[in-house]
Amino acid sequence: MGVGISMGGLAGAVAKEGAAGIISNAQIGFREADFEKNPFQANLRAMESEYQKARKTAPDGVIGFNIMVALKHYEEYVRHAAAIGCDLIISGAGLPTELPRYVEGTDTKIAPIVSTEKSARVILKYWDRKYNRVPDLLVIEGPKAGGHLGFTKEQLEIFDDKAYNEEVKSILKAVREYEEKYERKIPVVLAGGIDTKEKVEAAMALGVDGVQTASLFVTTEECDADIHYKEAYINAGEEDICIVTSPVGMPGRAILNPFMKRVMDGEKFTPKKCLGCLHKCNPSEIPYCITERLVAAASGDVEEALLFCGKEAYRQQKITTVREVIGSLMGEE
Repeated sequence: MGVGISMGGLAGAVAKEGAAGIISNAQIGFREADFEKNPFQANLRAMESEYQKARKTAPDGVIGFNIMVALKHYEEYVRHAAAIGCDLIISGAGLPTELPRYVEGTDTKIAPIVSTEKSARVILKYWDRKYNRVPDLLVIEGPKAGGHLGFTKEQLEIFDDKAYNEEVKSILKAVREYEEKYERKIPVVLAGGIDTKEKVEAAMALGVDGVQTASLFVTTEECDADIHYKEAYINAGEEDICIVTSPVGMPGRAILNPFMKRVMDGEKFTPKKCLGCLHKCNPSEIPYCITERLVAAASGDVEEALLFCGKEAYRQQKITTVREVIGSLMGEE
């Protein structure tokens, strides 16, 4: 949902309906006039303006940011999000080991994203030992999620529904151990391919406290993306959604469009300019610039874009509204 998909418009609409509206800060300032010259400062300004936009829509709602560990200036973005008063920071694409330090002295809640029992235990143990605290919320992102995934390609082949349900139960067991130690509840939210009331109920039956969904909100009127991006979801078939490799080697899930077919055939696309997004990216070695291609997606140039999506995105057949999406998940249609 990064780079112009979930911004103040969508997050505010979601928060207004009583759910948590999450703004992605990934290259959020791409529409700022000086973005190419100074992307860091442009992103900081856009974080504040998009947050205020969402807050105006939902004055009393829960509004947060998703901030990836893999980003350059990660610490500065986290501190800025907390300083402007956001309720929650969700953080993945790497383990957010130092996240508690960056929000110290603020009221902002923090939620690491994990995908396996191993990663859950690592972050729980680290925060316990170094910061004497536990997450305010834990997000489990499963193998059906969109965008960058916290799995190897081999794990994605192993984790069918049954196997991953057992992994979720193992993560919950680890969480319960720290709940007992701290004598407090740690809410757990499950994400990845949850797009129906029945899937919400199945998730809750595993013992989680809530669900996170993303792809369903792309095809809403309130989503901040261009209509052509939304239509790409509606027009995609099941066979069009595949696992791709991002420029920094991470597996992800996206729509197989003309651009991605050329990438898979080995074609390389030299970046116009490094825009300073991921700290492990070397522009001279990557097959394409992820910022350039995600900006193309948000702007509607879908033939030349990287179109991240969840595994079940092909099920979306029409433009809906945030209220309709939440109602369908809650069984209130």
